Amino acid sequence: MVEKKSTRTTASKKAVASQEAPKRSTRKKSVEAGAYAIFKTGGKQYQAVVGKTVAIEKVDGEPGATVSFNEVLLLKTGADKAEVGTPFVKGAVVKATIVKHDKAPKVVVFKFKRRKKSRVKRGHRQPFTVVRIESI
Repeated sequence: MVEKKSTRTTASKKAVASQEAPKRSTRKKSVEAGAYAIFKTGGKQYQAVVGKTVAIEKVDGEPGATVSFNEVLLLKTGADKAEVGTPFVKGAVVKATIVKHDKAPKVVVFKFKRRKKSRVKRGHRQPFTVVRIESI
């Protein structure tokens, strides 16, 4: 004789579902209505928010020194006020302080040619600079 397994009724499933924690949104939160800028350095673009730290391509200078970035692509000053450059915003400057210089985790480069006993293993660590945005 085959026994039937008991299954939950739809009412009990709804009760269990209502007790579970609410689902969280997976969307990233956008930047608040505060001011920010998009600047370019080292061939890449970064978002600058006053007080935040950003890891950028290596820049010359000692920790504690001040650097300025003149290539500002976008400048947002209010909730609905933004200035887009063509290609750069005139007169806009992002000033930052160098926090530290460091290297990224090692990337292993392994090349080989089959049936030839040719194998090359190399590693690379990209240097970067951490800066704290002081003003826009």
